[in-house]
Amino acid sequence: MGSSRVRIFDPHVERKDSALFLGRELPLPTFDVPYFKYIDEEDEEDEWSSRSQSSTEDDSVDSLLSDRYVVVSGTPEKILEHLLNDLHLEEVQDKETETLLDDFLLTYTVFMTTDDLCQALLRHYCAKSHQGKEEILDVSCRKRKVLHLVSQWTSLYKDWLHEDENLKQFLKTIYRNVLDDVYEYPVLEKDLKEFQKLLGMHRRHTVDEYSPHRKHKAIFHQFSLKENWLQNRGTVNETEEVFCRVYITEHSYVSVKTKVSTSAQEIVKIVAEKLQHSQEDLALVAVSFSGEKHELQPNDLAISKTLESSARMFVFRKDLTDTLNPFAENDETQQRSVRILGINTWDLALELTSFDWSLFNLVHEQELIYFTFSRQGSEENTVNLSLLLQRCNEVQLWVATEILLCNQLCKRVQLVKKFIKIAAHCKAQRNLNSFFAIVMGLNTASVSRLSQTWERIPGKFKKLFTELESLTDPSLNHKAYRDAFKKMKSPKIPFMPLLLKDVTFIHEGNKTFLDNLVNFEKLHMIADTVRSLRHCRRNQFGSEAPSKEHLELKSYVHHLHIIDNQQMLFELSHQIEPRV
Repeated sequence: MGSSRVRIFDPHVERKDSALFLGRELPLPTFDVPYFKYIDEEDEEDEWSSRSQSSTEDDSVDSLLSDRYVVVSGTPEKILEHLLNDLHLEEVQDKETETLLDDFLLTYTVFMTTDDLCQALLRHYCAKSHQGKEEILDVSCRKRKVLHLVSQWTSLYKDWLHEDENLKQFLKTIYRNVLDDVYEYPVLEKDLKEFQKLLGMHRRHTVDEYSPHRKHKAIFHQFSLKENWLQNRGTVNETEEVFCRVYITEHSYVSVKTKVSTSAQEIVKIVAEKLQHSQEDLALVAVSFSGEKHELQPNDLAISKTLESSARMFVFRKDLTDTLNPFAENDETQQRSVRILGINTWDLALELTSFDWSLFNLVHEQELIYFTFSRQGSEENTVNLSLLLQRCNEVQLWVATEILLCNQLCKRVQLVKKFIKIAAHCKAQRNLNSFFAIVMGLNTASVSRLSQTWERIPGKFKKLFTELESLTDPSLNHKAYRDAFKKMKSPKIPFMPLLLKDVTFIHEGNKTFLDNLVNFEKLHMIADTVRSLRHCRRNQFGSEAPSKEHLELKSYVHHLHIIDNQQMLFELSHQIEPRV
């Protein structure tokens, strides 16, 4: 028998406190594994036929290890090969196989390209037997397993891979192969129908249609033009929503969530309403890095790739002589603060949660993988995740901006109290992303130094804020937050920066390849962390019929006025409460 080195991991053996081994620590053994191990050499048939006797552990350890193997490392081809061998064609997979399949599909981009996976799956689907003629049942079973894996793959990724040309070509090719094979292997007809449903195809076929004796067989290789899955998105980008920053001054802006197709006039209207300024007096201007100004006409598209890469959007007065000055001490600024205080606290928190949920619900699990492993060129694969992270940062800055733009002490005290209540409501609504952002905004140095303001905060609010702060305590690896979040039922929104930190910690603390083998144990840990998003989104937040007040509140939450310069925030802080 040929000898092949492998690595195994069994969580039952790993537990040091296991009574089965009487407190004895067991080294991780190495076996000539006949079953369930990935190796980097060709296997002989008998190597998989019986259990190896090379282990020198006692019977209790040996029997426990034989019950379940957990993949630790292997070559990409062998990982895929064993995964296909271990798949069941029943509707319900056993837990270990289901987890292994999910781990592989979530993390394959770490060790192989999508094109590599497509080619490998085609080879497995079209493979010829090297050991004589296979039984028809075995051949059809192998083909069905490949189709099942493809089905799971596309179901997991949904429309996330729409633009991948390699995958689109692969789906066309494998569909043609199934059409060719279904006459010889009628059992594939069920899988073919599932495949058609997956691709959104609206044609019906029968086994007789696939007969190789029919003329013009090539016509069955043509696709229905109604293949939703394979169509280019084309104009979808025009309705795509993005965040854009419309600058009021060099270091303050209104964060606007809008569609790519939004006109300059609509952007100006949003900013004018936010700043309570006359729209007729304003113009939207693209300012290049060299200082050159280009006024956008009312019907011009405000957002374009050219603008994003080469210029900032500013709101100027019509004569283009000056930007607005939202920091001047005037009645308009004070009235704006009063408007905030007049908004119902619970409703404001609910709208923040609704907004965050709309962003969080779009984040694909794969985005966390790309964000962690890709250093360059990954922006297009992490768009939704980046928007959610940007939102968290902007809510933090928004809290500080609103407080520091309020010049009157009594109203500033009310504002701090209001934000404490909003944070508490966000926690009650299980929105930990905005909860963290608001607490961190209140703890910003430019806000926390406002001693006169904090002295006037009632004791019950201080106590409440202290309790809320305790959940953001980073000690013991954020134990307080993790314990509280674990007890919350779904739907819930996690503090995304901490989840990314967890994935990054696993990535940087473990090698991706060990002796040129994929460290699959590391990828399992990462996939397990990423899967937590599913539990958070197991249920959906309820939606209420929009009222006029709701629409006004929605507009307020969607478009935040923000100062993104710490120096300016400190200057405002010292203006309203000078250093004694």
